Amino acid sequence: MMKVGNIRHESTMRIALSLICFCVGCVTQTRAAHTEAVTVFDLRYANKIDRTDLSQVSMAWDHCHTAAVLQGLVNRDAPLLYLRYVESQHRSQNVEDYWLDQLSGPGQWLEGRVKKTVPTLVDLVTQFRSAIEGVVLYDPAVAATSNVASTVAGVEGLLPVRYDPTPGSLYDQLVVKGPRLPIRVRLIRPDGTSLFTGKGPIPGTDRPSTGSAKCDAYLWMKHFYMDTGRCDGAFGAYYLDQYWMKKPQNSVINHHCLTNHDYFVSQKAFFFDLHVWGDETPVDDPGQKAGTDLATLKELLLSAYEHGGEERMIHIGGFVPWAYKYTDHGTAGGTRGGVASEWEYGKVISAYNGFMDADAIGYGAMANASFFAHYPLKKTYPQSWVTHEQLEAKGYLTEDGQVNFDGRDFVIFYVGDYDCAAWLYQRTLDIWDDPARGKIPLMWCISPVLDRRAPMAMDFLRSTATPNDYFASADNGAGYCEPGMLQEPRGISNLPSGLDAWAAHNKTYYDRWDLSITGFIIYAHGPDLNQAGLDCYASFSPNGIVPSRGPATALHKNMPILRHDHDINEGNHKIAGNHVVDRIAQRRKEGHPPFHWFRNILKSPTWYVDVVDHVHTRNPKIELLDAPTFFELYRIHLKNQ
Repeated sequence: MMKVGNIRHESTMRIALSLICFCVGCVTQTRAAHTEAVTVFDLRYANKIDRTDLSQVSMAWDHCHTAAVLQGLVNRDAPLLYLRYVESQHRSQNVEDYWLDQLSGPGQWLEGRVKKTVPTLVDLVTQFRSAIEGVVLYDPAVAATSNVASTVAGVEGLLPVRYDPTPGSLYDQLVVKGPRLPIRVRLIRPDGTSLFTGKGPIPGTDRPSTGSAKCDAYLWMKHFYMDTGRCDGAFGAYYLDQYWMKKPQNSVINHHCLTNHDYFVSQKAFFFDLHVWGDETPVDDPGQKAGTDLATLKELLLSAYEHGGEERMIHIGGFVPWAYKYTDHGTAGGTRGGVASEWEYGKVISAYNGFMDADAIGYGAMANASFFAHYPLKKTYPQSWVTHEQLEAKGYLTEDGQVNFDGRDFVIFYVGDYDCAAWLYQRTLDIWDDPARGKIPLMWCISPVLDRRAPMAMDFLRSTATPNDYFASADNGAGYCEPGMLQEPRGISNLPSGLDAWAAHNKTYYDRWDLSITGFIIYAHGPDLNQAGLDCYASFSPNGIVPSRGPATALHKNMPILRHDHDINEGNHKIAGNHVVDRIAQRRKEGHPPFHWFRNILKSPTWYVDVVDHVHTRNPKIELLDAPTFFELYRIHLKNQ
């Protein structure tokens, strides 16, 4: 660096940075200083339906869809509209009430904000009429048009309404009567027949039909909203279309995930629901030529890549709807399992710089992300790393710098799976708030990109953490992708390397949350990390990665690598503890070093305490470590080999 010659440039840069920081500070203060009343709408009636009654199912779909998109439009610039919808499956509490209470306490973000309620959805639409340009009307006969409608709505400022001329339907209440919202975009013809038929040219274009009305609708969306740059290609949303109404009983009532649409509408994302296997015909479109869904998905992803995704990655909310479509589960109509389909989906989107915010079935529903997105985060959330002097003082290092095993086996738990905002949103109130938290060291593995949709939860965890709570990233960094698919040569897409974009994306989030460990890297259907891929991870995760394949142990440019081992998810703590003890014994017989990693999914601190207590009854020489101690000792051990 030519320091003398750059003095003037550096001074100018300091001034510019100061102005930027001042402006950022102003934005933060503005966010914190909103004084308008928060409108709270109780949507829980949409959960209290008879799922065998099509009229009730249709009502629930229509109301959730329109309410969520309205919220995305209203909250785009300020947090004004809040929904009550998701009920905890583990506590007798509404999840939205939990977060509203947390945020309204003394000194909190919403302290002093007046909360007012609105009785009906029509009243809600009327209140926010100025935020609505009209309606995008979609076709009940072509399921994909519901997702296309969400895309159009976000770009055009419209409400999605399903065409249903039945008296009392939402269409009747909002378009025919009530506020009489004008229809601005039609995804169905004025006479009620389908616009997308799978025949002739795709409407409004000279492109021949794919033979699938479903795929034609998505390609129409691509032509008019993605290729033109009207959507933000850095945001996508993989959520069930209105096919859900045929199988509302296949999972929890809220897993249509319509309430998840709000955030992605606010970001002008593209929505889709497509099959990822090229040799199968999807159950929701049995007349299409096998592979048409996949070909359509690739076109959408390429357009997204070309309109924001190349530089910023593509943040895709949602997950394979394995209980409803595309897999061998029940009536889902596919031939592959849910996990295989998840992995294939990850492989495909990663080839175009996509990553999942994986709102998976069970706890996939989330409301109010467009509201929470305005939560003012701190600039950084620092954590402490351990020093060699501290390790020596605790008896973990000898005077000559060797690891002092003293017959011990060291263990770390991957406390997961928090690779989607919805799971973090729903489970904080029963897992994080468990009174046993803090009794033993736990490595909470949470994707830092969740701060886009659940920033209040991320901040809450850090502000209430005990000294025994340490944070690492979930799979596979700041988003769940197949990192091997970012490397050249790049299969499926044949695009240039995405590693630089991935590194830059991750560094932003790892720096903010002071993360240096990636607790798990899933190598699924994509290739393992090569040297360039490992260099990429070493640039933002220098204190460790845990890939699912490859060498059992390695050190790459001072970054320790430990291959993943067993999942320990038995509900009974004694069975789980026995699994830990027996697996450690087997690993040692296989020649592994005395460092052991185990993955757990949505387990409570009480479960961990009970498991560790049982482990100690069988082998007191097995020691659970905090994350910095575990990975630093492991690095020292590797260096000394």
